[in-house]
Parts: sequence; C-alpha cells; structure tokens
Amino acid sequence: MPVFEMPLEELRHYKGCSPCPGDFKEYWREALGELEATGLAYTCTPAAFEAPGVKCHDLWFVGTGGARVHCMFLKPAQLSKKIPAVAVFHGYMHHGGEWFERLPYVYAGNAVLVMEARGQGGLSEDVYAGAGPTLFGHVVRGVRDKDPHKLYYRDVYLDAAKAVRILMSMDFVDEARVATTGKSQGGALALAAAALTPEVKLCAPIYPFLCDFRRVAQLDLMKDAYEGFSYYFKKCDPTHAHEQEFFERLGYIDLQNHASAIRAQVFWQTGLMDTLCPPSAQFSAYNKLTGRKEMKLYPEYGHEQIPYTNDTVFSFLRKL
Repeated sequence: MPVFEMPLEELRHYKGCSPCPGDFKEYWREALGELEATGLAYTCTPAAFEAPGVKCHDLWFVGTGGARVHCMFLKPAQLSKKIPAVAVFHGYMHHGGEWFERLPYVYAGNAVLVMEARGQGGLSEDVYAGAGPTLFGHVVRGVRDKDPHKLYYRDVYLDAAKAVRILMSMDFVDEARVATTGKSQGGALALAAAALTPEVKLCAPIYPFLCDFRRVAQLDLMKDAYEGFSYYFKKCDPTHAHEQEFFERLGYIDLQNHASAIRAQVFWQTGLMDTLCPPSAQFSAYNKLTGRKEMKLYPEYGHEQIPYTNDTVFSFLRKL
C-alpha cells in the first residue's frame, strides 16, 4: 500500500504535533457568545434556477462582524412532515457550485443549504480588517494581529455553525436529523460546524483541510493552499524566532483541537497520497474523535476527485 510520509500503522495512532492554546475553550466560548448575539434571522428570495418539485432560494444571513453570508438553499416543494437537512461546504477559493449538483439530496427528501465562505469565490461579503499578511492565503490572515479574534477562519467557522443552526431552526426541518459534508476546505468546515454545534447527527468530510499545521510545515508542504506559511516565514519571521507563537495562534483553528467536541457520527474519506492535506495531518484530528467514526482510505489517490466518494457520502447521509 503506497504511503508517502508515514506508515499506515503509525497514522492510526498519530495525535498531531501542533500546539493547542491554553485558553482554547474560553476562546471558543466567547466566540460562540458573539455568534449567538447575531441571532438566527435570515432572508430568502427565489433563485433563477428551477427544478420540478423543488424550491430553490438564495438565502442570506448576517455573520460575525456584520458580514452578509450567502447560501444556496433547496427543499422539496411539497412537505407533509418535518424533514432532515444537509449543510454543504465548498472547497478553498471556490463557491457553492451548481444547483443541479444538490438535487439528489432534495429528491431523497432533504433540505439542503450550501454556504459560501466569505471572501472567496461566491457572493458572501468579507469585512476582514486586521494586521499582518493577507497576500498569499486566508489561513494566515490575522495571525500577526494583536487580537487573536481576528483570525479569518474563526469567523468562517462561526458562519458554518450559524448556517447549521439556521437549518435546525426552520419549522419544517427535524433538528435532530441534520448533517454536514464537504471536500477539502468544505470537509474542514463540516467538521468545524459539527464541533461548534454538537447536535449535528452525521458528518461526512472528504480529505479535510486545516489540520495539524506544524506537520504540514515539517513535510515541506507550504504551497498551494498553504503558500501563506512560506510567505509568512520568509517575509515576517525569516529566522523562525516566533515560530511557536505562529503555530499557537493557528491552534485556535486547528481541527485536531476541535475534534473531541464532535458528537456526530463521522464518515471520513481520504487518499494516502494527498500532498495538500497530508494523511498524518488528517489522522491527527480523526484519532481525537471520541464518537462513532469510520475512515475509508484510497491508497493511490491524492487531493483529487476520488471515484465513488460522492456515492458513499450520499449512502451514509441516508441514515438521517
């Protein structure tokens, strides 16, 4: 079985090498308090896309910092009882994708909400204002600001949690049957939403991003979505004098530190040749999950479209 960085048996026991800030729990308690203060109000307008038996809407809500966040929302046109719901999150720098892609879930009886991350390829607003580099990558945004609450992904994680809570608040949604899913950044947000909203029932990430940042650096994978790491050290900390502080700050958004809060049943899929979200970084979070979980591995695949993963996620979410 091919492995590019660590034997599989070691992966199954690896718990990460990145630090967790001492005030991690208090940081996120405060963040969730800020989120709750924004309420659960949202607006819906009919979308241009139409499909038989389906209602499609553009849904907007106000996230932390006053940013307007856009979502694609679909539901069956005829409802006779409360239905399950699926929150979908997209990959890094992308957008919500095509409405057509979401129809199988609706025709299976689910409501579907697809959140577009602020400041990326969709319609959501970005109101970020903080010190430090922003040129190469969102991951490092806010890492040099005096205020640790200025991390870009803090707000995106909170947006993901709010998207799920809005779904749960809808009078036709069974709040006990809500799932999260996504690939890469989307998988990361699926996990973050499940950690910050433990009522989520099922979570199905595919090769999630944003795990064990120091491990990414150790493997010299500071490129592509992690290009900001290389730029940060070259321009802001060329001798790595503040490397520990850098990774401690990022520890607030490191999903290995959030994993133990997840109560959902988790179905995780990844390739063992992934050089963007390396397997060890992913296992650092997976191994800290305390509930029901399954990891499905694809030995020859990297960070790419893996055959049948959409089918397996769809089948898993039929458990709702």
